[in-house]
Order: sequence, then C-alpha cells, then structure tokens
Amino acid sequence: MQNNVESKVVDTSIVLSTLNARYIHSAFGLRYLQANMAELQERCVIEEFTLDSRPEDVVEKILEHAPQIVGFGVYIWNVTQTERVVDLLKTVAPDVIVILGGPEVSYESEGQRIVQLADYLISGWGELSFNSLVRDILSGNSPPQKMIVGEQPKLDQICMPYHLYTDDDIKNRILYVEASRGCPFKCEFCLSALDKTAWPFDLDEFLKQMEMLYQKGARHFKFVDRTFNLKVANSLKIMEFFLERMDDDLFLHFEVIPDHLPDALKQGMTKFPSGTLQFEIGIQTFNPEVQKLINRRQNNQKAKENLRWIMQNTAAYVHADLIFGLPGESLESFADSFDQLHALAPHEIQVGILKRLKGSPIVRHTRSHAMVFNPNPPFSIVSNNLVSFADVQNIARFARYWDLIGNSGRFKNTLPALTGDNPFQSFMQLASAIYERTGQTHKISLLRLYDLVFDIATKELAFDEARIQPLIAADFAKSGLKSIPRCLLTTSSGNKLGVPLRHSKRHNARQTRH
Repeated sequence: MQNNVESKVVDTSIVLSTLNARYIHSAFGLRYLQANMAELQERCVIEEFTLDSRPEDVVEKILEHAPQIVGFGVYIWNVTQTERVVDLLKTVAPDVIVILGGPEVSYESEGQRIVQLADYLISGWGELSFNSLVRDILSGNSPPQKMIVGEQPKLDQICMPYHLYTDDDIKNRILYVEASRGCPFKCEFCLSALDKTAWPFDLDEFLKQMEMLYQKGARHFKFVDRTFNLKVANSLKIMEFFLERMDDDLFLHFEVIPDHLPDALKQGMTKFPSGTLQFEIGIQTFNPEVQKLINRRQNNQKAKENLRWIMQNTAAYVHADLIFGLPGESLESFADSFDQLHALAPHEIQVGILKRLKGSPIVRHTRSHAMVFNPNPPFSIVSNNLVSFADVQNIARFARYWDLIGNSGRFKNTLPALTGDNPFQSFMQLASAIYERTGQTHKISLLRLYDLVFDIATKELAFDEARIQPLIAADFAKSGLKSIPRCLLTTSSGNKLGVPLRHSKRHNARQTRH
C-alpha cells in the first residue's frame, strides 16, 4: 500500500497559480510554497497570469498540466478575477482539488463565494501547512474540514525561495526579497497590526541567497520588509553587502520607518550613488489625534527632520504615502498633512484611499465613525462621519491627476508655479477643472494634458500666458513627444509663440514604484 501511495505522489502534478496585477510582478508567495515542498518540489509548477487574462485561457493553461491539486494565491486586487477562474475550473474539472491561501481569504472567509467554491483554505502562513495538506490529500487522508489554520513556524524552518527565480524572472520581472517578516507596530489600517513582532531571517543565509541572485545577474531587489530599518545592525550589513557589489544597474527598494534614522544608518545611505536607492516612507497622516486613534506611533517632528535630511543629504529617490479616509481625519486635516508633506519635497506623494482589509483592526471604528466601505474590491471607504462620498470621489481624482502631473515628473517647471504656497487647495482646483472638462481620470494623452494644464491655468486660475507658456515649453522639451501641444503653437492673440522648443529623446529619469 505504501508503494502505491509513493507512486501516486510522484506521478501527481501540483499547480501553484495566481493573477498578478502586471506581468512584471512575480508571485513571491508561490515560490515560497514550492520551495518548501521538499521532494515534491519538482512536481510543482508555477503558472502566473495577469488580471486581464481570460478565465478560459487561465483554466486551459492550468489543465495542460493535468493537475490533481491547484493552489491559488488570493489578494485584494485579484479576488474577483480569481473567483471566476476557480468557478470555471471546478465546472470544467470538478475532481481537481482547489486550495486557497493569501490575505484576502485568510479572514472573514465564511461568506466569501470563492471560499465556498474551493475545497480547502489555508489561512495565514502557508509554507509548512500547504506541504502537509498536499501530502494528506495525496495519501488518501484528506482532512474533513475545509478551513486549515496555517502553522507559523520559526523562520529557520522555512526554505528560502530565491533559487526559484528563473533567468527570465531576473531579466523581466521585479524580484521580491525579505530579510524579515512581521511588524512590531499596531497601525490599525494594516494587516501587520496582527503581528506580535518582527522576525529576522538568518542574515548570513539571507546574504548568501542575495549573492546567488546577484551572480545570476539580478540587479533590482525590492525588499518587502515592513520595517527595513527596525534592526539597524542588520540594515547596515545589508547595505554594505550591496555597496561592495555596486554597479551602474543596481537598484534597491526599502520601506523605512520615518522617525527612526540613527546616524550610522544615515552615513550608510550617503554612500549610495544616484539611481540606486528608493525609499518608501509611510507618513499616512500628520494629525496626532488621528494617529492616536488608530494606534500609530509616529514622532512627527523626527519624521519630518529625517525626511528632510534624506532629501538634502542622499541621492535616494523618496516615495511617501498618505491615506485619506482614516477615522477622525477631516478633509481639512488631510489637506494640512498633504501640505506639510509637500513642503518636505519627496519625489513622489502617493495619495491612497483607506481600504478595508479583511482582518485589519480598523473596523472597530465602523460604528463610532460611521465608516462605510465599498462592498466591491478593493473595498475602499466611501464615506464616514467627517468626509462624504463626494469628498472621497474628489480625492480619488486628485490622487490620479497628482500621479499624472506631480509624481510623473513631467511638470517639474510648471507645477510649482501652479501650487504656490497652498499646494493642496491649488491642485484640487486644477484637478476639479480637469475632470469637469474631460470626465476622465484615465486615457488622457500627455499631449492633451499639456493643453489642459495650460488652458485651466490661464483661463480659470488667472495665470498670465507669458508666465505659464515658457514653463510648459521647458517641461515639454523633455517629454520626447514629436507632436507639439496646441498651447505652444500660438498665444491667445493668435501670434506664434516665441519660446524655443528643443525636443529631447530622453524622458525624465524617474524611478517607478511598483
């Protein structure tokens, strides 16, 4: 009997799959699952798709492997599309065992249709639990319960997955890496609030894996650690490791705590040349009352000092985050946070709308702050007791146009003139006018955007043409566009513009956050 079981295990194909937001993303979690399958690893196949993949095509590709078991990684951005895939897969091949995992199905799973369609669900950590469940299924000892609580092992029990990044991954995809897991902070909008602490991987072994990737040609490393600079001694060793291997193509992305920047870490940061470092810095809000309400510990003064120091003393590219819709935060309070952050001049300010992540403690404020969330993914807030649905809509458009005009770097000369001393209020006026004229937040060509900004600035915001046209011209000269926007061809009087236009084939150098 044992021989038959072993034969069945060997002959069985296990497909690990997910729908990534974009092709360049790589499914880090799937590689962890495969890396921890021991001798079954060679029987696991990873199939990655994107959100625009047709369910029929996804199912067809999966079934080419004739799998007995298919595991899906489910996230807030892909749950709707994954549900359609699982529904079709169970219709076409009902005998295939479907196992779900991932943050979107790990909490509040009872009412989710995708969970009802699947055979099993592993909540939480899956590296060891997926291995165990698969072995039970293949040996004929399938557990009777659908819900499996994932076992959280010590990190030294988990096999690192970096050898599973292929040459094609290294060439074409973002490589995610992690030197630690978890987070000691309890910010209620984040699922990491459920963690008891942060756990570091063995640093020597981690760096051996980074060396292996580097020797294979990897040069872009995106660290997913929630708190990269929490343990400064480890942070310095990691930075020194990459400094010793510095070349023109090396690029590192770290998420850092804004109010924790010891001098030793500062000194390390200054050693990296331009185009090498990118820091993601979560500010979220500068309102101390809101911070207290959501259990966010942040020394605002220290955070500002550190961010200002980074901008003035390092070549790092800085991406800073704010969240709109937090309980206790009014539109005026959010505008004040934006203006304070804008004054620190990070390269990007990402304005995000609060999302109801399943399991996150933020829901405890639902009744007291009348928080209402969209029932559809990504479950963004639509109103609370301080901001209306119209406010949320306006901020969502503000965020989109800020990406196009502010974060893109395409209006470096024009934008400061338009925003002046009141950046939030001024840009909100611009954003409202763009939407009123276009009714669009997407599919606005860059050529049209130049004309929109010029027309609104001169006709609705009362800026002189003579002041705005040279700024638009300077920005356009770096755009790489061949066609010239209408606003740079003539003045309102019909005269040809006397601003020299020099076309450049080079686009603005800008590190793109993924």
